[in-house]
Amino acid sequence: MFFLPLAALLAPFLLMQFPVFNPVAIAIGPLAVRWYALAYIGGIIAGWMYARSIIRNDRLWGGKAPMTVLDFDDFILWVTLGIILGGRTGYVLFYNFGYFLSHPLEILEVWNGGMSFHGGFLGCVTAVLLFGYNRKIPVLSLGDVTCAVGPIGLFLGRIANFINGELWGRSADPSLPWAMIFPTGGPVPRHPSQLYEAGLEGIVLFILLAIMVRRGALKRPGLIIGTFATCYGLARITGEFFREPDPQLGFLWGGTTMGMLLSIPMIIVGLIFIGVALQRGSRHSEAA
Repeated sequence: MFFLPLAALLAPFLLMQFPVFNPVAIAIGPLAVRWYALAYIGGIIAGWMYARSIIRNDRLWGGKAPMTVLDFDDFILWVTLGIILGGRTGYVLFYNFGYFLSHPLEILEVWNGGMSFHGGFLGCVTAVLLFGYNRKIPVLSLGDVTCAVGPIGLFLGRIANFINGELWGRSADPSLPWAMIFPTGGPVPRHPSQLYEAGLEGIVLFILLAIMVRRGALKRPGLIIGTFATCYGLARITGEFFREPDPQLGFLWGGTTMGMLLSIPMIIVGLIFIGVALQRGSRHSEAA
């Protein structure tokens, strides 16, 4: 019994202070490159390299891949635009529509922050559809590759959120060893929810999809897409239980958040994709 009150007394001194980072990673004169921009750039480049290795490996496809490395090289510009335009549009519509309706010119100020994953995902879907039909590439297979590399960008993006000290978590028990006080979160110890999401949406999801790719999931077009959508939705909903909701929205119906509500359709559509992909059979069996 003696240790309980002692732990309570020591808890405030054991709390982790947020290690304040400079949001600007590189500054050369008036030119400033922020960590968030580097996360996008790094995620796109690393995903691009990983995608090229997947496309080159015929064994993963059960034969020749339905696209070439050069096709995906050209696709990078399309998907980059899809991520940026979709992410910004999603944030404006889903998270702060009233504000941007009154300040429409600020919609263009992407450097001030404000991107939505769900909007970016829809932008990626649009890019896959347009590019696939334009190049006569199977859109499901192109989408599978895109989703397989997606967790790399998600991981880096969440790490950038942490570095920026934004999107922090809900209040936590002071005795939690990794409870953290964020500069903009008041004196309350909070969950470092950005790191939780980096682990779930980034590391765990990447490993799961990589294992599936190695075990032949690309032979069933749409299976990786469905798994990505379903597992991301579940991971995001889990993370939202620890993340402080956006102040302009707060909690919605029954204590849900916007991130939770937007993830539910992803899970439903993802499960449909998985079911159809498994029922349809593999590319190898169809070619045979």
